[in-house]
Amino acid sequence: MTQAAPTTSTAVTHASCTFVHSCRARTSLALLASDLVAWGTSAALAIWLAARFGVMVDGGDMLLGAVGLALAPLAYAGFGLYPAAGVSRVDEFRRLTFGSSGVWLVLVAAVGLGHGFAEIAPLVATWFLALAAVPIARGVLRHLVMRQPWFGVPVVVLGAGQAAALVVRRLQRFPANGYRPLALFDDDPALIGTRVHGIPVVGRLDAAAAYAAQGVRHAIVAMPSLKAACLAEVVRRTARPFPNVILLPEFTGFASVGVTPRSLGGLVGLHVRRELLRRRSLIMKRAIDLALLVPLGLVAAPIVLLAALAVRAVSPGSPFYFQEREGQGGRSFRMWKLRTMHHGADALLQRHLAENPDAAAEWAAKFKLARDPRILPGIGQLLRKTSLDELPQLWNILRGEMSFVGPRPFPAYHLDAFDDGFRALRREVLPGLTGLWQVTARADADLALQEELDTIYISNWSVWMDVYLLACTPWSVLRGGGAY
Repeated sequence: MTQAAPTTSTAVTHASCTFVHSCRARTSLALLASDLVAWGTSAALAIWLAARFGVMVDGGDMLLGAVGLALAPLAYAGFGLYPAAGVSRVDEFRRLTFGSSGVWLVLVAAVGLGHGFAEIAPLVATWFLALAAVPIARGVLRHLVMRQPWFGVPVVVLGAGQAAALVVRRLQRFPANGYRPLALFDDDPALIGTRVHGIPVVGRLDAAAAYAAQGVRHAIVAMPSLKAACLAEVVRRTARPFPNVILLPEFTGFASVGVTPRSLGGLVGLHVRRELLRRRSLIMKRAIDLALLVPLGLVAAPIVLLAALAVRAVSPGSPFYFQEREGQGGRSFRMWKLRTMHHGADALLQRHLAENPDAAAEWAAKFKLARDPRILPGIGQLLRKTSLDELPQLWNILRGEMSFVGPRPFPAYHLDAFDDGFRALRREVLPGLTGLWQVTARADADLALQEELDTIYISNWSVWMDVYLLACTPWSVLRGGGAY
């Protein structure tokens, strides 16, 4: 961020105080404007569609649209979505859905439950459009402004060691999360005056209270190696002035989606829900797959046919191919794809890696090449860029060998690069057509990031996560970044 934190441990300037309040206000106002535009557009489009299909539209529909426009921000605010700092995108999507649905129910009740469908058709259309438009508008807004110095909520970090450095780096890498690290504090005199990824360590832990007095409302305690009694003392003595305190635990690999606190007779425990080990969750996930298969299959069939003809025209032989992949329970299955490579692709790859050390290093890190000599010119590159070569895997989903969302089924040489614990975790679930790391990083993810994101997905699965990832997949494909 461009706004510098104070360089002393005892004072917070008026300018920094103004900056703190400005960040929270401007971020909230930007999200509010995004929501109003999305909801208003949904209402206007719904009324227009109703009129186009011969549904009577009068002044009452306009009034209800205006009421919905006023109620929606109140509902979202009630779910803590202004400024929504630290709220995961999956949880935000869930809260927006509940908020939009609540507004719709209020409007339907205002019209009267005794009316026919024609009277409430504009409301139904508004609700349906808003479910998609509001999250999309927020996503576009974050994409445009998340790296602006005013976007987000300023946060201080208590601790300046390795854990604090990890926190700062993650917050900087994912600015859409909404936390902006402003300053760090540590009782180690050798650290005071240094910088952690550009953020200054401005004083001892006790000095953090000056920032709370000037409007900073969030503190992250990043000292996981402290014993419980010492950590409790830090929270009681140093973090007490902050309304929102986040404790960094001594372990990683979990995400907020699937972890909730539990009281254990005065002790605090973390409840980790392993939903994909529950039978009801598996039934629900399979039901979603089957519900999506019919409409997507109808759309995909002509695309696959045209793509197969194009592949055949460029390279003789079958336009389809399969590879043996490891699935749920370690069972092997044939994963189908449209062929995007030349015949004899393995020999081409080995020769290319032997002749190009940089390519060999890239392959070792990702098992992907940005410039792959095996890819068919034109059609092969297009299919991989758009991920249309994966469409034949709808057959695997129909057979129950894959799901729409899950960890990608890697070839054996790729799996061999992971440790046995991660491979065992992957075997607990069905592999997927799309997934968390495909949506967030696609082919740019190295092995460590692939393992981290797949672990988060498997350990924290929910219906909301699957719906969110499915909704993000088209944008990820159209954006094209990291696909090759």
